[in-house]
Amino acid sequence: MSDSNFIDYVKILCRSGKGGAGSRHYHRAKYIPKGGPDGGDGGRGGHIILRGNGHMWTLLPLRFQRHVFATDGESGGAGRSHGRDGEDRVIEVPVGTAVFDAETGDFLCEITEDGQEINLLRGGKGGLGNCHFATSTNRAPRYAQPGLPAIEKAVVLELKLLGDVGLVGFPNAGKSTLLSALSAAKPKIADYPFTTMEPSLGIVDYRGSQSFVMADIPGIIEGASEGKGLGLRFLRHIERNAVLLFMVPADSDDIKADYEVLLRELHEFNPELSDKSRVLAISKSDMLDDELREEIAKTLPDDLPTVFISAVTGQGLTELKDILWREINSEENKNNFTITHRKLDRRHRVEEEDNFIFEQEEPEDDELRLETDQDWEDEFWDEETSVNN
Repeated sequence: MSDSNFIDYVKILCRSGKGGAGSRHYHRAKYIPKGGPDGGDGGRGGHIILRGNGHMWTLLPLRFQRHVFATDGESGGAGRSHGRDGEDRVIEVPVGTAVFDAETGDFLCEITEDGQEINLLRGGKGGLGNCHFATSTNRAPRYAQPGLPAIEKAVVLELKLLGDVGLVGFPNAGKSTLLSALSAAKPKIADYPFTTMEPSLGIVDYRGSQSFVMADIPGIIEGASEGKGLGLRFLRHIERNAVLLFMVPADSDDIKADYEVLLRELHEFNPELSDKSRVLAISKSDMLDDELREEIAKTLPDDLPTVFISAVTGQGLTELKDILWREINSEENKNNFTITHRKLDRRHRVEEEDNFIFEQEEPEDDELRLETDQDWEDEFWDEETSVNN
């Protein structure tokens, strides 16, 4: 995957800007020796904002932008001048990107629409100037608020493809062949396992005037939920699919057992995947005669729709599209469909990304210290010029 442009998992370090300090300035003008406090407020620190971009399909740009830092707010000035706000940093991501805390694995937020914006890290609030603290008993406050500190967080961005139907099956089950037969997608097809090394999408035309999106992921093998094979890494993409299309080839020794293995691996990865609508397709059915097809049909599970198909001859493809369209638009599916998010635990992580080392910059102590009277020279508070007299 390191040589591919399709990147669906990346770890970055984000830091919002810290708020600017309030000013402790006192008004000084000719013939006005006791002008009083006029320090302005500090500016707000810059936010870290996520924005959905419908034209993006990969997280590749973030591979070369590991650090995303917003700028700090400027300090307040004389004459109650407000400090300049820090500049926000906008991270554009593909639609379907989920964000997790890199340390705890907790789900933080997701981008589901083009143009959607989420404030990932809020910039620090600017401190108040000394003019806010003047009272009838303290007309010359010698202090101002410092700005609130920045927020720094390492996050993991996961891209989950948005599709109506997700293809699930063992390697060489004919998933890529089916996608190429039903849509204009051109996935790699060959007669060896793990031909598909990255997910692909295709738009399936239905009855000439309607369509739905089908997603193909690399084949799953038994033990994928424990980290075997490639399927586990890409199972995240079917978490957003409304219907799961299980594909088992007709030459399988036990079609029902293979289906149960696939279903068990999905449940181990994310138990909520078991609640999604399911359809079972028996691929490569052109190798079967009518008698053998009837015998196999008796052994198939009866708790979901089944169909015999052949992407090469076109057998059963129209029936398959009818079943999928009916499942996608069923009332039960619309009412129960949810985008499931599991916690980002060790099994779901990408080792080379998680081991990425960030060189964190230590904040300067002088910038974070509280501003008090001790920072001022003693001669400034001469009794002759104090407005408290």
